[in-house]
Amino acid sequence: MTLSSAALLRPQSLALIGVSDDPSKTAGRPLQFLRRAGFDGEIFVVNPRRETVQGEKAYKSLADLPKRPDHAFILTDAEKALDALEECERLGVPVATMLSSGFAEAGERGLANQARLEAILARGTIRLVGPSSIGVVNLHNGLTLTANAAFAEPDLPKGGIFVGSHSGSLIGALVSRGKRKGIGFAGLVSVGAETDLSIGEICLATLDDPQITSYMLFIETLRHADKLQEFALEAAKRGKPVAAFKLGRSEEAAELAVSHTGSLAGADEVADIFLAELGIARVESFEGLLEVMPLLQQVPASLDGPRRGRVGVVTTTGGGAAMAVDQMALRGVDVVPASEETRARLREKGIEPGEGRIIDLTLAGTRYDVMKATLDILRSAPEFDLVLATAGSSARFNPELVVQPAVDAAREPGHPLAVFLVPDAPDAARLLAKAGVPAFQDPETCGDAIAAALHRRAPTRSTPLDSSAFIGETTVLDEVSCYRLLEHHGLTSAPHIVLKVGDPVPPLPFAYPVVAKVLDSRIAHKTDAGGVVLHIADAAQLAEAMQAIVSRVEENTGIKASEILVQQMTRGIGEVLVGFRRDPQVGPLVVLAAGGIFTEFYRDSTMRLAPVDRAAAMEMIQEIKASRILDGYRGGPKGDLDALADAIVSVSRLATETAPRVEEFEINPLLVLPRGKGVRAIDGLGRIAP
Repeated sequence: MTLSSAALLRPQSLALIGVSDDPSKTAGRPLQFLRRAGFDGEIFVVNPRRETVQGEKAYKSLADLPKRPDHAFILTDAEKALDALEECERLGVPVATMLSSGFAEAGERGLANQARLEAILARGTIRLVGPSSIGVVNLHNGLTLTANAAFAEPDLPKGGIFVGSHSGSLIGALVSRGKRKGIGFAGLVSVGAETDLSIGEICLATLDDPQITSYMLFIETLRHADKLQEFALEAAKRGKPVAAFKLGRSEEAAELAVSHTGSLAGADEVADIFLAELGIARVESFEGLLEVMPLLQQVPASLDGPRRGRVGVVTTTGGGAAMAVDQMALRGVDVVPASEETRARLREKGIEPGEGRIIDLTLAGTRYDVMKATLDILRSAPEFDLVLATAGSSARFNPELVVQPAVDAAREPGHPLAVFLVPDAPDAARLLAKAGVPAFQDPETCGDAIAAALHRRAPTRSTPLDSSAFIGETTVLDEVSCYRLLEHHGLTSAPHIVLKVGDPVPPLPFAYPVVAKVLDSRIAHKTDAGGVVLHIADAAQLAEAMQAIVSRVEENTGIKASEILVQQMTRGIGEVLVGFRRDPQVGPLVVLAAGGIFTEFYRDSTMRLAPVDRAAAMEMIQEIKASRILDGYRGGPKGDLDALADAIVSVSRLATETAPRVEEFEINPLLVLPRGKGVRAIDGLGRIAP
């Protein structure tokens, strides 16, 4: 059943089920908030134990109502909530929001409740927000259908931002902080457990609402990633920017199987690349989420690849500007100096720009005419993508001197303009917010928001996600089996031969020196098991090495090796790791990293959703620090980066294999040879579904 946006956010009638007579209680707040906000639709109160609730007529059940409501808010405990949802479904109520908890998170009894809930929803005749949703709000029509205490706040400013949040309390934090800063919202929804409706599907249903111009997402998980992708692509088509704050920047347990790739593609790294490929600007801070939107509406997403962003800074306080510059630089934003032509134009206006990276006007910048003229010139200078004005103490006591020039300048054509307020200047912040000028009140938020806006790209992926999971045992491939799989996709490995333990060493089909490695699918990391010997010069050394490998491996792992892989030693320009793993929420991810045994230690890596094309593969190469070595660092030889890009594309295609289905794969190391000589796989690990 398609979600009705009208029933969700513009209902003509509401039913509050289980509303309390005490307006100070959680279950009593929604009625109080709706009346105070002036909701002009019909409100029906359902409470079987009372004749009246908060002075209003109470009905015994939904069936007793004079008409079917468009939207029901269920405020009871879990068991009664399920009874109410059953009745809503039977009577044809299109949407319900459920505050109740006590489902999948609540042990054995909760699992029984969850099963019953899913059975009701499976009938397909009602849509649910929740359970554990604190409610739905549309500030433009007074729909404060929420139990969040923050909505007791009077005169909340209205605006164009719609908020979707996994956390109920956070929507209250956004509106209260937003009021202080003069930032208004169109609507907010707490999605709760997303048993039915997800953030993506709810936001998707609101896209054609003309009162909604942009979106803020507070995300705890990427479940229902397919709906989030669908929403993000449609939002980009309509020019409605999306910003997200996701919990989980700290190290989380990676779904580690046999390879290093799993640890490199941890939960937060996955979120980063997923949101970036959808064109969603991810901020690092909650305050950044609140303050980034005016900037996103001015800075278009990049259409032609990665963009560092070039920022020009003008200030009346050198120390304050330096704080902002530090924070931008830490996030990969280029703070660039004004060109000589731009400085000459400033001097023609009687403004001394100095010679530094920033334009420090000192106290002269507190004059309206000086600041306004400087901003006009910088905003037309071709060397900048954005101009940041840093305001000192005058922003608090005399906002007309520094802030008003920014407001007036922003009304005229030119590069996007933002303001960093060094002092606590709430009046100046509200003045800027009212004028739609991005304003930041601490350097970390300033750097965070500017980086998120400048680095935002238009969506680079429109193909559906493949997050289907294989249920059952998988088969781990040994190294030779991995090579056979690679050869099918045009990738070559170093020359090799498999020898049986106990057999005499035969003449090799390639020259010494060689490396000997234990060959056993049960041993994923051969070096850790003592199963590798390098720089073997002749047959006698090879025989000794094979005996040593068998002995060490059995001692370290308990496994008695029966086969040894002998491989010709090859030298190249450098080593990389190329692999992919399947994320349970967003599907297969391709990883490129500096290769070798210290891959996880250095964590020099980048990733993309699979499969990738050649342009994306070349971007990945440029994003790792090891690419400098591969590209002739300090006059050294250049590696075959074209062949490396082809290898990345080939490995990414393994993710689309269906016969067999490849669950996880890694080449580490992949040797990059000199330009024109290609690449060679030196080791491989993989898992397939039988």
